[in-house]
Amino acid sequence: MLNLDTHILLYALVGELTPRERRLLSGDSWSISAISLWEITKLAQLGRVEIDLDDGELTRVLSRIQTWPITLDICRAIPTLDFRSDPADELIAATSIVHRLPLVTRDRKIARSRCVPLAR
Repeated sequence: MLNLDTHILLYALVGELTPRERRLLSGDSWSISAISLWEITKLAQLGRVEIDLDDGELTRVLSRIQTWPITLDICRAIPTLDFRSDPADELIAATSIVHRLPLVTRDRKIARSRCVPLAR
């Protein structure tokens, strides 16, 4: 199972993955941190992405993706991160650490991390 950063999930939904990302995602099941759902909602609200949160197809796709809740263990992992970023990115990275899931991301700060398991 892979953990997807929010932007990777959005790129997957609109078919804008790189060949490498497409290869990674096609070979495994997907998961996301619950904070990604909030991020998508905020991006849509701010007009930064065009996505219909009431679309039935979107609902069906999201229902097939494991969504990890924000737990105390995940929050405890945040101070162990070797980078600082916005809270959502830190929660997503900590989710990968706690659940030992490779993270698919384009975020350069996270990609330089030595403690976050990254999909290669």
